[in-house]
Amino acid sequence: MKLTFVQHIRQYTMLIALVGIWLIFSILTQGVFISPRNLSNLFLQTAAVAVITIGMTLIIVTRNIDLSVGSVAALAGAVGAYLNVKMGWPADISIAAACLSGLAIGVWHGFWIAYRMVPAFIVTLASMMIFRGAVLGITGGATIAPLSAGFKGLGQHYIAPHWSIWLGIVAILSYVTITLYKRIKRSSLGFSVSPLVLELLKTGLICAAIGGFFLILIQNRGVPYAVFLVLLLAIAFNFLSRQTVFGRQLYAIGGNPDAASLSGIDIKKQIMMLYALFGVLTAVGGLVLTARLNAATTSAGVGMELDCIAATVIGGTSLAGG
Repeated sequence: MKLTFVQHIRQYTMLIALVGIWLIFSILTQGVFISPRNLSNLFLQTAAVAVITIGMTLIIVTRNIDLSVGSVAALAGAVGAYLNVKMGWPADISIAAACLSGLAIGVWHGFWIAYRMVPAFIVTLASMMIFRGAVLGITGGATIAPLSAGFKGLGQHYIAPHWSIWLGIVAILSYVTITLYKRIKRSSLGFSVSPLVLELLKTGLICAAIGGFFLILIQNRGVPYAVFLVLLLAIAFNFLSRQTVFGRQLYAIGGNPDAASLSGIDIKKQIMMLYALFGVLTAVGGLVLTARLNAATTSAGVGMELDCIAATVIGGTSLAGG
């Protein structure tokens, strides 16, 4: 029982550290840091990094890297803003075109990394400089603004508080249902399950955290569209990585490429698909950043690659892959 408790503590070390940091800053700012308005702004400001980090996790799982995310995100934002402001295109078409540009870049990266066997570090380092120059070319070295209401809504609008309450309730009920289903299924198959007391404690704490998260946002203005997008992508990619053949093969590739190849996994094809998908995610992150700023700037995304890689590693992903 003691070993089990220690294992649970180790799993949530980063969460405990985060709570400690929050407490320190709350004391130093006399409670301003932990106010609903400030926390809601922090969630919104980190949404762009969070979107890209979701994809970066799978990239690092396969023992690869992408150093170009800041430049690609800035380029996608610049493409969307240029089409929306300069060309007068509707917001939805401008956003779709920017996502297609991210897809094209992802395919380009995948081609060189998977089929030409050029190290991902070299390919994406070159892209980081090339696409930063492309951003300067598209913007002309000037800020492109203001965006249309539909475009900037992606980064500035909020879901109404009463709808946000229902989202919180659905999130809690969904988590409890999934946890109960998994426990019953494991028991029926004869697998070991956590002690009931620990399971209830864990479930209660996570439900309290989910409720607190939504309560903070509701007390401000509701759930921001960008934060809701992050939640949807996190759920979707969690399912993709755990419950699909594609996701499990990515873990197999990162764990042991030779064994994966001998098992019949087409490594080149999977890496190509992963980078194409990641290109779209990076573009979405860039669009969220551009929409929040209500402008496309030449300095957008500078240093974002380090933020995303750091967030991925701190979140528990091993740089060794697998």
